[in-house]
Amino acid sequence: MTSIIKIGMDVHSTNYTLYAIEPKLGKKDRFLACSKVAPDYKNILSFIRELKKQLKELGEDKEYDIECGYEAGCLGYSLYRNLTSAGIKCTILAPTTMLTQQRKRIKTDTRDAEMIAQCLAHGGYSFVFVPTEEDNAVKEYLRMKDDHKTALKKIKQQINALCLKHGYNYTKTKWTGLHLNWLKKIELNIVVRETLEEYLATYSWLTSQIERYDARIEEIAMSERYREQVKKLCYFRGIKTATALLLLVEIGDFNRFPNASALAAFLGTVPGETSSGESIHRTGITKAGNSTLRRTLVEAVQGICKGRIGYKSKALRARQKGNTAETIAYADRANIRLLSRFYKFIRNGKKRNIAVMAITRELVCFIWGMMTENTELKAA
Repeated sequence: MTSIIKIGMDVHSTNYTLYAIEPKLGKKDRFLACSKVAPDYKNILSFIRELKKQLKELGEDKEYDIECGYEAGCLGYSLYRNLTSAGIKCTILAPTTMLTQQRKRIKTDTRDAEMIAQCLAHGGYSFVFVPTEEDNAVKEYLRMKDDHKTALKKIKQQINALCLKHGYNYTKTKWTGLHLNWLKKIELNIVVRETLEEYLATYSWLTSQIERYDARIEEIAMSERYREQVKKLCYFRGIKTATALLLLVEIGDFNRFPNASALAAFLGTVPGETSSGESIHRTGITKAGNSTLRRTLVEAVQGICKGRIGYKSKALRARQKGNTAETIAYADRANIRLLSRFYKFIRNGKKRNIAVMAITRELVCFIWGMMTENTELKAA
């Protein structure tokens, strides 16, 4: 006979709180043990061994089906990989999907660990997809580049603010060669000029770093693991190598979503709803799931929503060259539909941001079709 044991783990960088229960159908769960240990997966293995020993001493000599679980957080996937490599089943729970205690809670590590154990025992949560180590490593590199882009954006804002505070405002297109030359020639107090030069040095360094990262990303994308899928995604307008690679490593297996709408919901691009009785109220998008990927796709759509319907740039023709007519036709159909829909929304008085998000949702659906080879399906 096999006994089922669920171990909820409230994990922090300083300690792990472990709470073990045995689920009982139609009865109150049986509490087995609770312990707070140092943050090392080996201590979890020791806890499991000690638990088995205690149960055996109580005369319960049987097989145990043990599952551990913890909320996604600061530990990433490291604890999951350590436990699974040791032969222990482990699940990472998505915090926003967990059923929590109603009304006001007394929050402690023990109560949180108990709640996780109950979720494992009775459901009421969604698990976090665990990418391969290679995909996760590439994801970290892409996010590091994104951090540098954020820093570059802040430096640009600081340079503009410094110039404006001292009576200089460049009214033409900024961050071109002409703008940079203008920055170098404006007359400022010696200390202010030194301040501006330091800002410009940081700007130059960040720009060169991002260019180097882009070159490395191109190299990774052309590796055997990603090449073909990256090429497919780049057939869409607005999607280039970095965005395509980010989609692949953040989502992983596109086939884990049963349809395009499921992927759109996963990325938080679908409308929410707060309805009661006969009152139906639609809200803005849910913003669930991966915010980095959602923001990147919105930026891609900003590029799609320009130009003429049906027009193909030389760069897009080059990206599409060499693939099957069916795949290219699917991408062309998507490109034409997305731009046509955007212009229709604008003509009908929709706000630009709402129109962009609607097109983002459709782009996600077309991407799902491309990556799962459901190219005969219409976008949801």
